[in-house]
Amino acid sequence: MSDHTQRASLPPSRKAPRLAAGRARALGLPTRGTTNANRLRRVDRWLVATQVARLRDAARPLVVDLGYGASAVTTLELVDRLAPEIDRLEVVGLEIDPMRVDAVAEHRDPPRVDFRLGGFELAGLRPVVVRAFNVLRQYDEESAARAWDTMRGALAPGGLVVEGTCDEWGRRATWVALDEDGPLTLTLAARVSDLDRPSDLAERLPKALIHHNVPGQPVHAFLTAFDAAWASAAGLSTFGPRQRWAAACETLAADGWPLVGPTRRWRHGEVSVRWSAVAPVPR
Repeated sequence: MSDHTQRASLPPSRKAPRLAAGRARALGLPTRGTTNANRLRRVDRWLVATQVARLRDAARPLVVDLGYGASAVTTLELVDRLAPEIDRLEVVGLEIDPMRVDAVAEHRDPPRVDFRLGGFELAGLRPVVVRAFNVLRQYDEESAARAWDTMRGALAPGGLVVEGTCDEWGRRATWVALDEDGPLTLTLAARVSDLDRPSDLAERLPKALIHHNVPGQPVHAFLTAFDAAWASAAGLSTFGPRQRWAAACETLAADGWPLVGPTRRWRHGEVSVRWSAVAPVPR
C-alpha cells in the first residue's frame, strides 16, 4: 500500500497545546525515517536564494528542521548551506521518536545545531523558518491542515513554514510556503532531465493538493497549462531541458499565471506560483 493511501490522523484541535516547564507535548506520529544525503538540496537552495534576508533580519535566526528521520544528515546539510549566509544561525532538528534523538546526539553542537524531541507544536520553540519535509504524507487531509495551523501558530513574528514532499533521491520536489496568515506559494522543483512533462511532479504534490489534481480544480488546470507550455517549447530541447523548462515558465507567466520569485530560478528547474492560483475550490 502506498504512503498516499495509508491514513494517519491528529486529534481534533480544541485548544492550543499546553506547554509545561518550557516543553511542549509532542504532536504527531513518527515517519518511516528514510533519508539520503542531498535529498533536500532543492528546498535548501530555495531557502538560501529566497529566505536569507528573513533570517538576517531576525533577532534570533532560528530554523527548525521538523522530522529529520533516522539520520542527522539532512539537518547538518541545512546548517552547512545556511551558516555561511547568516550570522548566529541556530538550527534545531526535531523528531517525535526519542530513539532518533538519542541516535544523533554526537552531532549536537548548540547553539549552532541541536536535536530535540518534538512534533508539530515545534517543542515550544519560536522559529523564523520551519522546514517540514515528508512529514504529512501519512496523514489525512484534515489532519494535515491542523498540522499547518499548529506550526504556523508557533512561528516567530514574520516567520515561515516550508512544508513539502520529495522523492527518495531529491530529484522531484514540491513545497508550500506559509506564514502566520496562511499559504503563500506552491513551488515545483525537479531534475528536469528526468521529466517527460511537468505534471510528472503531481505525485509529489503536498497533502493539501495531491487529492485535488482532478479536472475542475485549479492545481490540475495549472499542471495542464504547464504541460502545454512545455510541449510548445519542444524546439528548445536541443539546448537542454533547463532551457525548455525556463521557456515553459515564461509562457505560463505570459498567459497570466501569477509566478513569483526570481526568474533566474527557472533555469534551476524550479518555479513558484501564488497559492491563490492553485488552492483547492469546494466541490
